[in-house]
Amino acid sequence: MRKIGQSAVVTALMLTCALTGSVMTPARASAQDSAGHRVAVVDVAYIFKNHAGIKSQVSKVESDLKAYETTLKGKRDELKTSAEQLKTFKVGTPQYAAQEEQVASLESKLRLDMARKRKELADAEAQIYFENYQRIAEGVKFLAQHYKVNLVLRYNSEDMDLEKGESVIRGVMKNIVYHDDSLDMTKGVMQYLDKFNTDVASRPAANR
Repeated sequence: MRKIGQSAVVTALMLTCALTGSVMTPARASAQDSAGHRVAVVDVAYIFKNHAGIKSQVSKVESDLKAYETTLKGKRDELKTSAEQLKTFKVGTPQYAAQEEQVASLESKLRLDMARKRKELADAEAQIYFENYQRIAEGVKFLAQHYKVNLVLRYNSEDMDLEKGESVIRGVMKNIVYHDDSLDMTKGVMQYLDKFNTDVASRPAANR
């Protein structure tokens, strides 16, 4: 896939971020220019969970899995039928031997097919997260350079749920206890991804 040029992305995002104040207002940024190092935060997990483009890609993999499960059920039924037929033959007869070989062949093919499909789906999902994380990192870099941010920390905006032990543990283990909302560039990065996807969709298929 040919990498999309950033000129259109940069132009649109500079305008978008200036209008929405996704990271911090220009006035606040100007006031901090001489304040030494500046820090911002981004919730990567939130982006993966809520960005429409990423959700669509993951949904496609899940749909492929459901379609495969339907096919898998048919193959399992075929194997079950063959195994039931095996019981109707007398052990040691040519018919039993032939049916036993058929059952073994069906079972072997089913196991191999399942292993291949699991790997295919796992690779597809990994590719989605890999590519989108690269784009998220590019968005973070662009916004950080534009707003002269020296350091961007990853944080978790999830609220603790007392009814869910894992949620409480994640909340207690958060690295960032407090941050000013104006330092959160999560929405700006999501806008970056939106613009990237729009640019890709508008290009001829041969050039994507």
